[in-house]
Amino acid sequence: MNATNFIPQDTMYLWWLGAPETPQLIGDIRLADRNRKVSLSYDAAWLNDGFALSEDLPLLPDEFIPSDKDCASGAVDDARPDRWGERVIRLFEKTSRLSLMEYLYFAGDDRTGALGVSTSRVAYTPHPISTRPNFAGLDAMAEVVRKVLANEAVDALQQRLLRPGASLGGARPKSLMQIDGLQWIVKFSEGESLDTPLIEHATMTLAKTCGIQCAETRALGIQNAGTDARHAVAVCRFDRVFDQRLHVVSANVALKAAGDELGYPELSQLLRRLAPPELVKQQQEELFRRMVFNILMDNTDDHEKNHALLRSMNGSYALSPAYDIVPSVQGLRYQQMRVGQYGSESTLENALSDSRQFSLPLKQAKTIVKDICLIVANWHAHFTSMGVVSRDIDELSQYLDGDFLMLQRQRVLQS
Repeated sequence: MNATNFIPQDTMYLWWLGAPETPQLIGDIRLADRNRKVSLSYDAAWLNDGFALSEDLPLLPDEFIPSDKDCASGAVDDARPDRWGERVIRLFEKTSRLSLMEYLYFAGDDRTGALGVSTSRVAYTPHPISTRPNFAGLDAMAEVVRKVLANEAVDALQQRLLRPGASLGGARPKSLMQIDGLQWIVKFSEGESLDTPLIEHATMTLAKTCGIQCAETRALGIQNAGTDARHAVAVCRFDRVFDQRLHVVSANVALKAAGDELGYPELSQLLRRLAPPELVKQQQEELFRRMVFNILMDNTDDHEKNHALLRSMNGSYALSPAYDIVPSVQGLRYQQMRVGQYGSESTLENALSDSRQFSLPLKQAKTIVKDICLIVANWHAHFTSMGVVSRDIDELSQYLDGDFLMLQRQRVLQS
C-alpha cells in the first residue's frame, strides 16, 4: 500500500517486533474522541503471553483511551513520529486525512522501539519503505533537508532519503543511515549560524568524560555546495542491537503512567521500582550526573521525551544512553523538568536540594557536582579539539561562561 491509494482507517493494529522474525499482534488501535485520540485494546493472545506496554496499560481486556487530546494511549504514544517526522509526512504523503492514526502509520517500520503499526491484524503490513541510504548519500540527504526547510519541491526519488519515524522527540531535521552495518540517526542543521550538529557531538563527548553513559556520536562533514550546513551528527541507535529491537518508553510516558510530576527526582524514584535492584543506585547516580551536566551546559531543552527507558528481556527497565544533549544557547535559567526543591531552576543549589531522591548523601552529591564542574570548566579546549570554530565558541561563551553559570562553577570549585 502506498500513499497514492491509501484510504484512511479508523482502526489499525499494533504489533510487537521484539522478535523480528516472528511479529506478534498486540491489539487494536482506534481513533476516539472525535478523532483526537488513539486508544488501545489488547488482543486475547497478548493478554495471555505478552506484557504491559507501560504502567497505564495493564494487561486487562479493556479499551484504554488517553485522557489528553492529540495523543495515543500510554507507550503507543512513543511510536508516533516527532515534530520533524510529522513535517515530512505532511509534505510527502498525499492523503485525505492526517489524524494521529495516519501519523502512526506513516512513521513506518523504522520508528523508535519495538512497536509497529499495520493495516492488517493477520500479518504485519507497515507503510512501505525504501532501502536505507548509506554514508555515500549524506550530501544528497542534506540537500533534501535544505529543500524541505526552504519549502522547495522534492521529487519522489529524493523523498526516499528521509525517514520520519526514527526519533522520540524534537524538531531538528533528521533521517536514518546505515553505517558499518548499524542504524544511525543523522541530524542536520536548521540553517542557524551555529554549527549545531558539531556542537552536539562535542557536548556528547564531553558528557562521556563526566562519567555519563551517552549514545555514540560521529561528526560528519557535508560537502554539498547547495547547503550552508557544515556538519551533520550521526547518533547510533540504542533501541537496536543489530536486528533486535528494544522496547522504549520515554520518561514522558513512564512518569505520566505512574501519576508523577515530570521531574528528575520523580524519574529517579521510578527507577527504584523499574530498574534491577542491583543497578538502582548506579542508575540514580547516572541520572543525577545528567541533570547536573545539563544545567552546567545550558541544555534547557531537557524535556521528558529526551530521556528514555529501555526494557530488558526480564521485564526490568534501565535508562537508555543519554541523547539530545546540546546547549540551548538561550540562557533561560530553567530546565524543562523539575530539578529539586526550587522547581526547575537551573542552579546547582537546586540540584543538591533533593540529592537523597537520587540515593546520594549530600557529601557524595557535592563531590559529583565538583567533578563535573572541573571538566565543564575546560569545555573550550574540548570543543576546540572537536573542531568547533572560534566564532561558535564565542557565541556559546555568552551563556556557558556568563555570570549565571560561571559564578556557580566558581563557587563550587572554590569551596
